[in-house]
Amino acid sequence: MDITDLLQGPMKDMIIGQVSKQLGMEDREQTNTAVDNVLATLLNAVSNNASTPDGQNDLLSALDRDHDGSILNDLSGFLTGAVQPSNPKTTNSAGILNHILGPQQGAVVESISKASGIDASKIGQLMLTLAPIVLAYLGKAKASQPEATQEGGGFLDILKGATRTVNQQPTNQSIFSKFLDRDGDGNMVDDLAEMGFKSIFGKMLGGK
Repeated sequence: MDITDLLQGPMKDMIIGQVSKQLGMEDREQTNTAVDNVLATLLNAVSNNASTPDGQNDLLSALDRDHDGSILNDLSGFLTGAVQPSNPKTTNSAGILNHILGPQQGAVVESISKASGIDASKIGQLMLTLAPIVLAYLGKAKASQPEATQEGGGFLDILKGATRTVNQQPTNQSIFSKFLDRDGDGNMVDDLAEMGFKSIFGKMLGGK
């Protein structure tokens, strides 16, 4: 599975269609901007956390334990609530966001709201919807690299590539990018670190 599956095509259309209906987002262009911004935020934050050996190991362990990517097998069912995984930590969105974004969650919501023109309360709900999907994508990506599970290897290359790709989306080159890349060096990851985007994966990423 490639990150472009989430950024364009049938999977992206399904996400936009469902969240538009559930959250009352009537403008498709605004919704597309918001979805791209949320995906970029979460991938950058996870990438930052995986930038140290301990962070890498914790991420890989969390994906093994709670985020195997199975919710993507029936994404429509997950989005509508018709299908729920047996492991509740897989979809504990609030726990995932809390430990990925920490105290900066509110600031990110406001920034994406301004960039997309969508009310902040709806952006918050959108983030809750997309957080398990992002980790499911990473879990599926990891499963495609079984030979690299000990030290990351190919999977971490996939994570870095996915982060670069989502950062290059045209919808992410506005207020959102300026908010994250505060020092203007074109690298959002270092700014995420300065802003306190810390995550304690391990037991906590699943939401304990």
